[in-house]
Amino acid sequence: MEEAFRIAHDSLGDVYVPAKAYWGPQTQRAKENFPISGLHLPRRFIRAQGIIKAAAAKANAALGLLDARKAEAIQQAAKEVIEGRWDDQFVVDLYQAGAGTSQNMNANEVIANRAAELLGGNVGDTSLVHPNDHVNMAQSTNDTIHVAIHIAGLEAIVHDLLPALDNLSDAFSQKAEEFDGVVKAGRTHLQDAVPVRLGQEFSGYARIVRHLREQLGATSQVLQEIGMGGTATGTGLNAHPRFRALAIEAINEQTGLRFREPENMFAFMQNLDAVVEVSGEIRAIATALTKIANDLRLLSSGPYTGFGEINLPAVQPGSSIMPGKVNPVMAEMLNMVCFQVIGCDQTVMMAGQAGQLELNVMMPVVAGNLLHEINILANACNVVADRCIRGITADAERCHWYAEHTLALATHLNPIIGYDKAAEIAKEAQRTGKAVREVALERGVLSQEQLDKVFDYYAMTEGGIA
Repeated sequence: MEEAFRIAHDSLGDVYVPAKAYWGPQTQRAKENFPISGLHLPRRFIRAQGIIKAAAAKANAALGLLDARKAEAIQQAAKEVIEGRWDDQFVVDLYQAGAGTSQNMNANEVIANRAAELLGGNVGDTSLVHPNDHVNMAQSTNDTIHVAIHIAGLEAIVHDLLPALDNLSDAFSQKAEEFDGVVKAGRTHLQDAVPVRLGQEFSGYARIVRHLREQLGATSQVLQEIGMGGTATGTGLNAHPRFRALAIEAINEQTGLRFREPENMFAFMQNLDAVVEVSGEIRAIATALTKIANDLRLLSSGPYTGFGEINLPAVQPGSSIMPGKVNPVMAEMLNMVCFQVIGCDQTVMMAGQAGQLELNVMMPVVAGNLLHEINILANACNVVADRCIRGITADAERCHWYAEHTLALATHLNPIIGYDKAAEIAKEAQRTGKAVREVALERGVLSQEQLDKVFDYYAMTEGGIA
């Protein structure tokens, strides 16, 4: 059965739009012009667009610029967009016209048509509610898409990524406490080093995640500045002087966050620097988590030919040909996510410097990459915390063997017999396969009782002099 169409009209002429679609002619043109990826801006961005349109209608009605019935219908339609009811009507490809005009019009048209329907009219009848004149009143693509990036980004960070980082940090902290008594050989340059406790290693992971979480929480506050009412170039043309404050108040009521007017509207309109800064903090998190994931893979390597100091939970078979093989799949997944996050940040950074004069036209791709990196990193942190870190166990016996046989134990003899003699003991231990303690005893460096005191492995991890 052929799909039915209606004829819609915009400034370029007539357009055939699917009869059941809530979008209109400008969205349809974009849909046909940009069949690029099949990717669309995500749920949080669409939600942010709904928040903006509802807030604008409320502010314009309060200022007496928008008919009360129209404003109420627009707010109801926008509320449905906020709730996700019309996500399938947001059909513009991520890679679209610069600045996001098509994305803005997609929201305007969907909300206008739904509002007309709520007023008893038909979809496509712009005489009741017009997408430009009413839904887009006191707005431009240039301010609203930028504002939507800030709203969606901050909501995603506050509600998704920060809690996920808390979860991951807490999981590492729990294991740090659990493994506090497990002494092992440290490794620097992947070579034997002085003893360290497994709990100390995990406390380092917990702290770096906690630190980066705190940094992101502080840095993300730059997204609180939103240029509602800047319209096309920051001058506020076609917006009432009180529109900005009223619209931002309505946005804060909806989000529970503390958005505010920019210190300088023109700086906001011209630049995506705040988004670039926040994305950079997220890249720093991905960089740290990459190192941690690599450590987990090393520490769990084996079970017989690797370090084998910890056991990661077996969550799925690891090979289609080797029976019984179990791989560190959660750590591998975390690596992949971190690499993708770094790639997203590179796109944000490059796009952030692609603006000219009063506008950066790369906003859709910036929005898509920022929200994608936040989403996948938050999901990965939660999965790794819950399905990997919390289930890790230690092979305390193997850890103790490594602690006892690391050649770097000779370091603790330096204050007693000097570096050169300690080095001789280490070399003999390596040549003979004996433990450093055993060689030191054979050479009569110290008595058995003294050696027992010097080679108290746990005490060595607390620092101090032999």
